[in-house]
Amino acid sequence: MSQRIKQFIFLCLMALSLFSTSASAEGIKIKTFELEKADNDWLLNATFQIELSNGLEDAVQKGVVLYFQTEFDLTRSRWYWFDEKPAIAQRQTRLSYQPLTQQYRIASEGFTFSARTIAEALQAVGSIGGWRVIDGNQLDAGKSYTASLRMTLDLSKLPKPFQVNALNNRDWNVSSDWLRVPFPPAGASLIKR
Repeated sequence: MSQRIKQFIFLCLMALSLFSTSASAEGIKIKTFELEKADNDWLLNATFQIELSNGLEDAVQKGVVLYFQTEFDLTRSRWYWFDEKPAIAQRQTRLSYQPLTQQYRIASEGFTFSARTIAEALQAVGSIGGWRVIDGNQLDAGKSYTASLRMTLDLSKLPKPFQVNALNNRDWNVSSDWLRVPFPPAGASLIKR
C-alpha cells in the first residue's frame, strides 16, 4: 500500500474513534448513591450526570417537554419463588423551556426550579436529596436485600409524533444502567456507593 492510502485509513480510524467517544458521552450516568437511615425510614440521596444529544436539546428549546423517570427497587432473592419487592418507588421530573423568560423550568413532586442554562437545568434534574424510598416497617432485619436505582427519559410522555421519532432514533432513548447495591437493613445507618 502506498503511504497516502495508509495515512487516509489512519485518519478515518481516528475520526471514527473520536466520533464514538463523543457519542458515548451522551446519556445518563449515576455519579453518587447514598441511602441514609432517618428514624425508621431510609432516604435516598443521588446525583446523575445527564448529557442530551443535540437533537434533544433542540427539541427542548422548541417547546418539547421532557419527563425523566427515576426508579428505585428493593428486592430480596428467594430460591423458591419470584423475588420479593418490599419497596418500589418512582419519581418523575419535568424539564421544559420558557421562551418568554429564556429559562428552563424543572418540576418534581411540588418542587419547581428555574435555570438559565441547559447545564444548570440538567444538574437540577439529576440531583435527588432526601427522597423517602424505604419504610423501615417493611424490612426484616435478619435478611439481606438489593437496592436498585436508575433514571430514564420517559418516552411515553412525549407528544405522539416525537414518540414515533424516538422509536427510530436511538438519540432519544436516554437511560442509565441499573445500579445494584447490597443492602443489609441491620447495622449501618449509611450506605454509599
